[in-house]
Amino acid sequence: MSIGLQTATAVLVVAAVLAAAHVPLGAWMHRVFTDDRDWRVERVVYRLVGVDARAEQRWSAYALSVLAFAVASVALLFGLIMVQGLLPWDLGRSMHWDTALNTAVSFTTNTNWQSYSGEAAAGHTVQMLGLTVQNFVSAATGLAVAVALVRGLSRAHTDRLGNFWVDLTRATVRVLLPLATVAAVLLLLGGVVQNLAAPHTIETLTGVQQTIQGGPVASQEAIKELGTNGGGFFNANSAHPFENPGAWTNLLEIVLLLVIPFSLPYTYGLMVGDRRQGAVATGVMGTLLVGAVTLSAWAESTAASGPLGAMEGKEQRFGVAWSVLFANATTGTSTGAVNSMHDSYSALGGGVPLLNMLLGEVSPGGVGTGLYGYLVMVVLAVFIAGLMVGRTPELLGKTIGRTEVTSAALVTLTMPALVLLSTGLAVVLPVSLDARLNDGPHGLSELMYAVASASNNNGSAFAGLSADQPFLNLLLAGCMFVGRFVPIVLVLRLAGSLAAQGKRPVTAGTMPTHTPLFTTLVVGTVLIVAGLTFFPSLALGPIAEALS
Repeated sequence: MSIGLQTATAVLVVAAVLAAAHVPLGAWMHRVFTDDRDWRVERVVYRLVGVDARAEQRWSAYALSVLAFAVASVALLFGLIMVQGLLPWDLGRSMHWDTALNTAVSFTTNTNWQSYSGEAAAGHTVQMLGLTVQNFVSAATGLAVAVALVRGLSRAHTDRLGNFWVDLTRATVRVLLPLATVAAVLLLLGGVVQNLAAPHTIETLTGVQQTIQGGPVASQEAIKELGTNGGGFFNANSAHPFENPGAWTNLLEIVLLLVIPFSLPYTYGLMVGDRRQGAVATGVMGTLLVGAVTLSAWAESTAASGPLGAMEGKEQRFGVAWSVLFANATTGTSTGAVNSMHDSYSALGGGVPLLNMLLGEVSPGGVGTGLYGYLVMVVLAVFIAGLMVGRTPELLGKTIGRTEVTSAALVTLTMPALVLLSTGLAVVLPVSLDARLNDGPHGLSELMYAVASASNNNGSAFAGLSADQPFLNLLLAGCMFVGRFVPIVLVLRLAGSLAAQGKRPVTAGTMPTHTPLFTTLVVGTVLIVAGLTFFPSLALGPIAEALS
């Protein structure tokens, strides 16, 4: 079977599973965030932290709550990592302070970039009490912010967007925990390990001594994929047989990556009272992802040569098609999981995952982040269309004016500014240049991929870069924190300005935002914004390498 046919089959299988989950999961999340009643366990949480569940917040208070929770999370996780030698199940592992700070920021921001080797630097207690907990709450934070923005679109004449602490708790208790529990059981049945074993040495059939690692892998693997986190329990990440034993678990992990981001558009349609809006969002996200997978598979099949074809850096268990699909799913979402080494892809094949991140990760994006990133692009598309046809830009009855466009534009500019400025800094300093495995265009791709992965809160690694050194640890930590929370604050400002407006009636002059034409306009906006911003850099990296 050709690579093209294998890829088409893989895409259809994953699409069928996602289609089956789209309506029930999307409807459930709508119910979660519009329910007037609290579960008993949620009321216990509110009493413990002193939250009035009925008191809603303005956008500024909502943003301050997000930032306060993030700063506290970074401080607590950093402290936990630094004292892990005093904790049970530490296994004698430790991190230098700059690596620990990078890790704390990484997992708090839902980036899960790892400049350390999981089986060498993090003991079981840190994995369970620190990293896995952040995998849940960082994903829940993104989901909460997306819901707040949708409330801004659906409400009128109010300055309230909900309560962050309530949204955070509900996202964790009602959405992520139940799904992660089911996923962990399925992964266990598929052969993923789950224990508290210390490393032990065995003798293989060939007489070689080999160290076997253990740990609570299945429980972390489930939320790692479901929450679009990506931090691997092992350094090989989802290429490790203890994390991803075979074809069945590989399919499950791809589905877990995509299931919430592709179900959220249905939630969005229900919350704004127009399911067609959700269909447009799904169409935009699906078009971008399928296009990326197709281009990447074509590049790898074209580059194939010799008896193993394009198998360098890929698992024999998965082959080219499932590796390509996984690579694009993980970079199309804000997930750092990998089941192959992107550094070993062909120039264009490796450039597509980089482009996925530079698009702003809206294909379909991470848990929550994909939806609010998409809506920011919709605001820009509506504004551009209004200018072209001479109509007042409107979205769901809300006027897109100066405040809204300014907020959306600043969100769009934050990531490119971080990527271009930080990459420029990295390529002029010997300490970061010496960390590359390759020179020339491929070496630029290695540096740019790392910065883009951090700034977009993706976390996947291109490989070929020795990032565990103070300068890169601190540079990437700064990119991760700014790249996560500056857009969140601006998105909440956008939500507040939309919620304060009334709703304009639909007239003959109102531009429809539920048509195939509008879907094409949004796709074009995403591609043009990224193309104009990053084409010169891509021309110096993967494009130059492909033409050389």
